[in-house]
Amino acid sequence: MFDWFGGKEEAIQQFPDNESAFAYACTLSYKLLLNARIPALVIEEGRRGQDGEHWFRLKLARQGEALNVWAPTLSQAPAHPEVGDLVAFNIVRIIAEFPEESGLIGYIDCRLEPVLNGSKGWRIATSYRPDNLKPELHMW
Repeated sequence: MFDWFGGKEEAIQQFPDNESAFAYACTLSYKLLLNARIPALVIEEGRRGQDGEHWFRLKLARQGEALNVWAPTLSQAPAHPEVGDLVAFNIVRIIAEFPEESGLIGYIDCRLEPVLNGSKGWRIATSYRPDNLKPELHMW
């Protein structure tokens, strides 16, 4: 009778590598919304910006065709990803008038491990957020 007070067993899926974890993430329905963190695979390293940010070409996880975007780490990020890493792309702004590849404005938030916890999401390996970045406060 009181079994519902206890915690449920969480289904944890471990993948052998980042590519197989990304392929599984593509089967999930990630919506492109503000402040959404979409799993992505780093496919190319770009230039370094004048403010210190690193630019990377990402392949976003979504059903259907792949969506390639360029995204930076923030300028005072403690680290940056390597090609082949599974990362989380944080959407900051969506510009509807632009094509979908260039209408998504965001940054690389963290590196993800190829481990998916059913209700909590992907396990974070390394955060790329600077220490001086304050958390967001939403009042609604």
